Amino acid sequence: MAQRKSFLLRVPPELYAALEKWAEDELRSVNGQIEYLLAQAVKDAGRTSRKPAGSAETGETKEEES
Repeated sequence: MAQRKSFLLRVPPELYAALEKWAEDELRSVNGQIEYLLAQAVKDAGRTSRKPAGSAETGETKEEES
């Protein structure tokens, strides 16, 4: 299993309550919901690591990209 980095996050009580309700609605823990939201934001911003061409994820080869 990959190692995980832990850190302290301070949020206003109102924000925590909203996150808690949202997490409950999606059957996640608050921690899991925050992790999910952060991962989505990073992906949407195009800040994820790029996979090398020809990776199994895309199914493309360098020849197909040309």
